[in-house]
Amino acid sequence: MSKAVLSIDPAFTVAPVQRRTFGSFVEHLGRCVYTGVYEPGHPSADERGLRTDVLEAVKDLGVTTVRYPGGNFVSGYRWEDGVGPLEQRPRRLDLAWHSTETNQFGVDEFMAWAKRAGVEPMMAVNLGTRGIQEALDLLEYCNVPGGSHWSDLRRANGAEEPYRVKLWCLGNEMDGPWQLGHKTAREYGRLASQTAKAMRMIDPDLELVVCGSSGSGMPTFGDWENTVLREAYDDVDFVSAHAYYCEKDGDLASFLGSAVDMDYFIDSVTATCDHVRAAKKSDKRIMVSFDEWNVWYADRAESKLPEGDDWPVGPPLLEDRYNVADAVVVGGLLISLLRHSDRVHAACQAQLANVIAPIMTEPGGRLWRQTTFHPFALTARHAVGEVLAAPVRCRQTKTERFGEIPVVDAVATHDPQTGQLAVFMVNRSVDQSVEVAIELSGARAAGPADGVVLSNPDHTWQATADDDSSVAPRRLDVRADGDSLACRLPAVSWAMVRLPLG
Repeated sequence: MSKAVLSIDPAFTVAPVQRRTFGSFVEHLGRCVYTGVYEPGHPSADERGLRTDVLEAVKDLGVTTVRYPGGNFVSGYRWEDGVGPLEQRPRRLDLAWHSTETNQFGVDEFMAWAKRAGVEPMMAVNLGTRGIQEALDLLEYCNVPGGSHWSDLRRANGAEEPYRVKLWCLGNEMDGPWQLGHKTAREYGRLASQTAKAMRMIDPDLELVVCGSSGSGMPTFGDWENTVLREAYDDVDFVSAHAYYCEKDGDLASFLGSAVDMDYFIDSVTATCDHVRAAKKSDKRIMVSFDEWNVWYADRAESKLPEGDDWPVGPPLLEDRYNVADAVVVGGLLISLLRHSDRVHAACQAQLANVIAPIMTEPGGRLWRQTTFHPFALTARHAVGEVLAAPVRCRQTKTERFGEIPVVDAVATHDPQTGQLAVFMVNRSVDQSVEVAIELSGARAAGPADGVVLSNPDHTWQATADDDSSVAPRRLDVRADGDSLACRLPAVSWAMVRLPLG
């Protein structure tokens, strides 16, 4: 058994915990909307067709922000198709996912859902097949109290009060050749700048997200951000980042080290932002919106799209079934996001229901929680206050993709109001447990510690509708020893330790 030592001092803060870190994503893709969050006729459905069992699970998950309606979907979306009487809404071909969009769920339904879920809406505008005017129309519909065409239409549709959406994405993945309306960096940067300026004429207090690279492996990564920000730096607040991870060719060790890539991605994007800031001699600092991240096995059959004349409504797409190792990686990615809370001010796990999701549903039937539900829910609930530096001294483990990496990764948070310390850890070893010592300085324990761990001798265990609790997090034995704590992390595990400080 190897050993690791974490050094924690409440005085060494990184940044406040950003509540928007615990965002999610609802896209018109597969069954995320239809038979996911929305299913009229389901036993739990309310008067608007919203599944209340899903709403309760979303609250348990601790989601704070939800991005909508895409994603690739938004680049071909006509938002006005999804408002007004349901029987008058047109059916459209969704080119992004080769499906039929019925438009039975649209802006007003989403806003009603967000209010019931207690989450902040994060809206995206179509800068693929549409542009400035359509973005202004949607903003007017959402945010203007009344007295204009689109705001009065919203009121006529039953929403008397404006939605006052603050957070907006200026398109989606516009660097991707797969994207409808794909543009060069200069084309997109100029359009984003013009759209942002126009939107601020309606509401100067908006927070706007410009598209960064769709992944750190994109050929234009770095150059794209640099060019886009040179065009739009003064007009936006965030640059987006997207990343998906999976185990490839049985390389579990590299997969468990996925947060190394996320760290690199964030550090690279913020360096580019700061380079443009210096070149522009600006006092403004651009933040990162990591508004798509998750484990996604994109090469599996689950992600194969319909073809030809087959344009189904809400087909089962991207319905990955997650195992224990996937959950450990999700926990590790949350550690990376928290560690960068000084620059990552928003993030969205993609997606919320059925589509590479922590929450799964049966049409007309049950709801169940995937393994990935648990590290997200526990981190969202207990990461409060300030993020602390949590340097780790431990052995290195070898990976094919990232070389030598620390076997233990960790971050801590401390709530000055309650004194509660929370330490989040992953053991990235594929076959060895690690004895972890948590050394405290600058504060003393004011009560007993407790902990939970997510692991299993079989890291491929998956939850099902019949059994989603066999590998729920279980109690972790945490031993006190003076000003330090000790615990043992099994191989391929995620854990949380909590301790009140005096």
